[in-house]
Amino acid sequence: MFQPRIPVNPTPTRQVVPVVTPTAIEQPHHTPAAPCGCQHHAPAPVAPAPSRPAVQLSPGSVVAVVGGGVAVVLVVGAVLVSLLLAVALTGASLAICALVIRSLITTDAKRR
Repeated sequence: MFQPRIPVNPTPTRQVVPVVTPTAIEQPHHTPAAPCGCQHHAPAPVAPAPSRPAVQLSPGSVVAVVGGGVAVVLVVGAVLVSLLLAVALTGASLAICALVIRSLITTDAKRR
């Protein structure tokens, strides 16, 4: 059950022949019934696809789309700049805290 089943390919034809497992049960192949000459089996006529009109933008809608794009760029830029500023302020405050702790440790060591 847990042994790997590797496909066997005795000839180099670039076709992979799957391994037949003994538990596989082959289903009998059914042939479709011959169609009768009735009208109800005739293929339905295919209707042509409706033509879609091309998207037409008025000058006002172009201005609105461009304005929306500019607004998105400005908002994303402001968020990224604020994140960068937050990282810079955090780094600066950690550096100041490290200097204060270092000076407290050195002055405490000099007093002893």
